Amino acid sequence: MNQPGSSAAPKLGPLSTLIFASRWLQLPLYLGLILAQCVYVFLFMKELWHLIAGANSLTEQLIMLLVLGLIDVVMISNLLVMVIVGGYETFVSRLNLQGHPDQPEWLSHVNASVLKVKLAMAIIGISSIHLLKTFIAIGDLGAPGSKFTEAGVMWQTIIHTIFILSAIGIAWTDKLMAQSVSVSKKH
Repeated sequence: MNQPGSSAAPKLGPLSTLIFASRWLQLPLYLGLILAQCVYVFLFMKELWHLIAGANSLTEQLIMLLVLGLIDVVMISNLLVMVIVGGYETFVSRLNLQGHPDQPEWLSHVNASVLKVKLAMAIIGISSIHLLKTFIAIGDLGAPGSKFTEAGVMWQTIIHTIFILSAIGIAWTDKLMAQSVSVSKKH
């Protein structure tokens, strides 16, 4: 048995070793998300090229929609980074980035709770961009051949509102849990 202050890892039984090692099954998932990140870089470059190549002929509304599309890709890419880095650090293995000049500030205090709130906020940001794109392009609402319907816009707004309420619920629950932990530590 290890003494307090001892740096040796505790000896695990075979079942405990297997269960603990199973976290490495997530590694291919994170590698797959890195490949998805590469696809988003390609998509960003493709959309950026469309914006630059059409800058002289595009309307202000189309330029705004293309720029919002670029922002959307960046926000989804940021979400991927949070899941890849934060999830790997939280659930698989430490990255040992302490003291590294490029360590993200949020990574020093990441845990499953912080990651949930950050992901919820990123999803709200992405949903906001989609809703803004809809509101900008809504001018042809109800016109024949329009890709927007009143019901579609209404549901998109309702879903966005549910995302916001869900994030508030997650943050509130985490706050209550943190308060109960600090109260129990005082007693």
